[in-house]
Amino acid sequence: MAKGTRRMTRQRKIILDTLRQTKSHPTADWVYEQVRKECPDISLGTVYRNLGILKEAGDIMELSYGSTYSRYDGNPANHYHFVCADCGRVLDLDMPVVADLDRNLVQQGYEVGYHRLEFYGRCRECKAVAETRAETNMGT
Repeated sequence: MAKGTRRMTRQRKIILDTLRQTKSHPTADWVYEQVRKECPDISLGTVYRNLGILKEAGDIMELSYGSTYSRYDGNPANHYHFVCADCGRVLDLDMPVVADLDRNLVQQGYEVGYHRLEFYGRCRECKAVAETRAETNMGT
């Protein structure tokens, strides 16, 4: 079957809707737990299989950061992420996509399918906690 021509089954639609309703970039296990609320007889294997199909169809993105599990993004449009080294959250960044890089590579003879850009550090919340701890430790 050609890319993007698979039938949208009820289970697949629930998985896709679940991903599109969250900004948390969840793991497959989290998706499974959420989908079971609406479809209690679904298996974890079915969730994994459908995540793969949705990824291949271009409906979602799989984000792999070298850990033992992937995270999934219900927004397949090209955008960037921030990965917090403290809490592990993956956040969407509201910034323009750098299309000039793609064009530059095309001019050099490359065929660019997509590109990824991630930023790593501390999210706002973890940074605030660390600063509060530092201030508290300075006062003792």
